[in-house]
Amino acid sequence: MYAIVKTGGKQYKVAPGDKINIEKLNVEPGDKVELEAICVVDGDKVEADPAKAAKTKVVATVLEQFKGDKQLVFKFKKRKNYKKLRGHRQNLTRVKIESVGTAKAE
Repeated sequence: MYAIVKTGGKQYKVAPGDKINIEKLNVEPGDKVELEAICVVDGDKVEADPAKAAKTKVVATVLEQFKGDKQLVFKFKKRKNYKKLRGHRQNLTRVKIESVGTAKAE
């Protein structure tokens, strides 16, 4: 069983036991958080209606808060002698999916 969850403006395919990096959540490591499911797939049955899929609980445990890899932003305009280099490190949260509906992680 797996689900498509939406958090931080992005969508992720998750199954019980998966570890994913998502946009920063304001919670402490060790806390449990519930993610919003927009699609649930259980073997042969697919629930694609977001209103019905939202009833399925996707529970995750926060493992850590960290900063991601540096992303370089380079702006350049030819023949104008314009160059600008900037860096950005996004704040992220690593979570472990504990359960999707009735399916639990080992």
